[in-house]
Amino acid sequence: MSGRHSRKGDRTDSSVSRRTFVKAAGASGAAVSLAGCIYGDETADEAVVVGADPNMIDAVGDEVVELFGDSGADGIEIRLQAGDEDTGDRRDTYTNLLQAEETDPDLLLMDNGWVNVFIQRGQIANLSDALGDDDLAQIEDEYFESFTATAREPETNDLFGVPIFPDYPTMQYRKDYAREAGYGEDDFEEWATEPMTWAEWAELTEEIVEASDASYGLATQWDIYEGTACCTWNEVMSSFGGAYFGGFDNLFGPVGDRPVTIDEPEFVDALRMMRTFVADEHDEYTDEEYPTGIAPNSILGWQEENAREAILNGEAVMQRNWPYAINLNVQEADDPLDVEDYGAMPIPYAVSEADANQPGTGGSTAALGGWHLTLNPNSERTDDAVEVLRAAMTDEFNLGMFDLWGWIPPKPHLFDTEEAEQVEPMGHYMDTLRVAGENAMPRPVTTVWPDQSELIAEEVNAAVSGDKSPEDAATDLQDGLEDTEA
Repeated sequence: MSGRHSRKGDRTDSSVSRRTFVKAAGASGAAVSLAGCIYGDETADEAVVVGADPNMIDAVGDEVVELFGDSGADGIEIRLQAGDEDTGDRRDTYTNLLQAEETDPDLLLMDNGWVNVFIQRGQIANLSDALGDDDLAQIEDEYFESFTATAREPETNDLFGVPIFPDYPTMQYRKDYAREAGYGEDDFEEWATEPMTWAEWAELTEEIVEASDASYGLATQWDIYEGTACCTWNEVMSSFGGAYFGGFDNLFGPVGDRPVTIDEPEFVDALRMMRTFVADEHDEYTDEEYPTGIAPNSILGWQEENAREAILNGEAVMQRNWPYAINLNVQEADDPLDVEDYGAMPIPYAVSEADANQPGTGGSTAALGGWHLTLNPNSERTDDAVEVLRAAMTDEFNLGMFDLWGWIPPKPHLFDTEEAEQVEPMGHYMDTLRVAGENAMPRPVTTVWPDQSELIAEEVNAAVSGDKSPEDAATDLQDGLEDTEA
């Protein structure tokens, strides 16, 4: 499920699959596992085996195999192999099979949030060696840069994964409520691509709440879980010009040789704003620049589905969420909203990029999710597997998967195509999604990130709940992350 997380470590799964939203939202956690007897499949010696999402395989697997063939892999037998539905479980399974030097799957669909860990372990093939110069130039020139960066070795810049689809959130809102406050289509068109400051956004949101039947302004995710550390807080912090480790260039290490930049004014200011949003009244932990009561105190225990349901049910004016929430609320819900009544805008910001204290931060910031296709170095069908990778790099494949399964194209130029705009309902939101993609911020995933993300989520939750002052939370988190970097 896109952008949805569990508490069990680094569990971000950012698949955007419109046909599986309802099924996945109600799933009890059962998944088709890679573990067990699948390695002895009789077709393995003949087919390129691609480890992929089990829900996708179940719903449109035959169509995906056909799309690979139509996109340049014609004549190559391809078999899709179901991986674990939970991204963390899939990461663990891939770790085990690569350590055991299993030859299948030949290609592995990997969450961008943990590809870097496999690169650092030397467990996946270097595509800068396997692909040709033209292929590498295409990825360099045509793909979202920040997304591709999560598939590169940080020091050498070598490529270890073909970007398949990115995932990043927007601020989704109820146009019907905004109309009650006097706003119209010209406003919605401007909001779709022009980020607001947090102060402007808060004033607007408060105005819409007062004019509508909404109970509050913002539904978001602030539980003590991976999603807060990697995503919701990462976005707010970055939009204030803050960073965990001194800016964009230090995201992927080297661990122990990068600054920890938590106990800084921009970090504290961002915490103060979020505390203000949930506070009943201003106090020593809040910021007078922002109104109180924009968000309910319950967001402190909320994850993605809580926020999605809140705006769908009419309780909230705005929600921060992943693209899957647009698809589900507009198309797949039991009582869906009309696309004319459901809007999206870029995440607000506090300071511009020029005024940001940490390099590569500032401005509207969207947390980066998504998946890459990587090559098993133990594959016995490397030549054919590389041809499948090349097929996955074609515009035809990218647009075909957007239509078939809702995977957002990894190339900005495809957002302007007629084919993308005709996909329902996501085609109506392409302008906003492109802005988000151009301002995406990866999480700083290294081998120590699971421990770090837990500390981050605990401290920022405590600060926003009012259990700790923003200053104390920043100081304690600074000390905690320095210990993990040692």
